[in-house]
Amino acid sequence: MISLRRQLLVTVIAVSAIATTLSGTLAFIRARDEANALFDYQLQQLALALSDRPLGGNLPRLGGVAGFDFVIQVWDRFGIRRYYSHPHRVLPDRAQLGFATVPTSEGNWRVFSLARPDQVIQVAQPVRVRQRLALAAALRTVAPLLWVLPLLLLASWWVIGRGLKPLARLATEVGERNPEALTPIPLSHTPEEARPLVGALNSLLDRLATALDRQRAFTADAAHELRTPLTALKLQLQWLERADSDAERRAALAELAAGHARVMHVLEQLLTLARSEGAPIAHHPVDLVRLAGDVLATHAPLAESRGIDLGLDAPASMTTVVGDPAALRSLVGNLVANALRHAPDGGQVDVRLAENGGQVTLEVADTGPGIAEAERERVFDRFYRAADAGEGGSGLGLAIVQAVATRHGAVIDLGQADLGGLSVRVRFPPYPTPALVQGD
Repeated sequence: MISLRRQLLVTVIAVSAIATTLSGTLAFIRARDEANALFDYQLQQLALALSDRPLGGNLPRLGGVAGFDFVIQVWDRFGIRRYYSHPHRVLPDRAQLGFATVPTSEGNWRVFSLARPDQVIQVAQPVRVRQRLALAAALRTVAPLLWVLPLLLLASWWVIGRGLKPLARLATEVGERNPEALTPIPLSHTPEEARPLVGALNSLLDRLATALDRQRAFTADAAHELRTPLTALKLQLQWLERADSDAERRAALAELAAGHARVMHVLEQLLTLARSEGAPIAHHPVDLVRLAGDVLATHAPLAESRGIDLGLDAPASMTTVVGDPAALRSLVGNLVANALRHAPDGGQVDVRLAENGGQVTLEVADTGPGIAEAERERVFDRFYRAADAGEGGSGLGLAIVQAVATRHGAVIDLGQADLGGLSVRVRFPPYPTPALVQGD
C-alpha cells in the first residue's frame, strides 16, 4: 500500500542524512585543515620568537615541563648544535629549512626550521599530538550538526503531517457522503496540489449525476411506455375470456398476439438502447456494404408484402468503418425499419453508401411524409413520436441510432429526401480513426 507520509518521511530522512553527512564531512576536513594550519603558524611564531635570543646556550631545558609538546634545536653557523630542549628525542641532527614532516622511530614529526645569520632554529611537534588536537577541534565543529539532525527529522515529521491534513479532511469529507450526494466538492479549502484530483473527482461526480438522471428518466419513461401495452394485454385477455363464439375468440387471440408482439418490440428496443448507451463498443473493421445488404435481406419480406421498393445503392468495393458490427447492424436496421414503417404501400426506400476522402456516409431515404423541421431535434428523444407517426413504433428507433452513432464518433443529419420523404445521413469518421481507438 502506497503511503505519501511514509514516502515523504523516508525521502526527507535520506536527504537530511546525506546532507548532514556531507556537511559534517566537509566541516570536519575544513576544521582539521584549519587546526593544522594554526599549529604550523604556532611552530613558525615560536621559531621567530627564539630567533631574537642569543645562541641557545642560555635557553632553559624544557624536557620536564608538563604539557609542552614542542622540541627545539639550535645550531650555530658552523653546524654545531648549541641547544636541544629534549635531548632524549630522536630528531635528525640537521635541519631542512621551512616546513617538513620527518619520520622517526617515535612517529612522524612536524618540523619548522628558520635560518638566521649566526644560527639555525628548529621547532618540532609530534604529528600525533597535532592530529589529536585537530580531531578534537573538528569534532567540536561537527557536534552541533549531530544534535540538529534529530530535531530536523522531528520537525520534518510534524511539518509533513500538518501538510497532509487537508488531504485527510478531504478523504473524510468524501467518505462521509451518502451515495445520493453527487454535488461537486468545493475547491475553496483544497490545496493547490490536490486541485487536479478534486477537479477530476468533481468531473466524475458530474458524469455520475448525469448518468443517474438519465437512468431515472429512462426508467420512468420505460415504465410509462410499458403501462399502455400491458393494460391493453389485460383488456384483451378479458375480451378473450368473455368471447362467446369461435370467431370472437379468434379475433381476441389475434389482438392478444399483436399486443404481445408490441410489448416484445418495446422490450427489445429498450434492451438495445441500454446496450448502445452503456456497454463499450468493439473496434473492428466493418464492411458497411455487406452489413447493409444483410439488413436489407432481413427486411425484404416485409417490404415485398407491402409492395415497397427496397434497394441498396453502394460502391462495388468495400466501404469500411471502425466499430462494433452488432451495434452498427442495429443502427442500419432501425433506420430501415423506421423508413419502411413510414413509407406508404407501394412506396420506395433507398439505402445509399458513399465514400469521399476516407469518410463513409450512410443515407436512408423514403417516400414517407417526412418530419417537420421543428420536430427534427426532438425525434431523437426516447419515446417521442411525431404527430403523424402512426401506430406500431416504440419511439426508440432514432434514439438507438443516435446512441450508436455517438459511440462511433459519427454525425447524424436529418433532411428532405429527393424521394420526397425523410433523409437520414450518418457520416462516419475516416478509417482508421485514432480518436475512436482512444475511446475504447
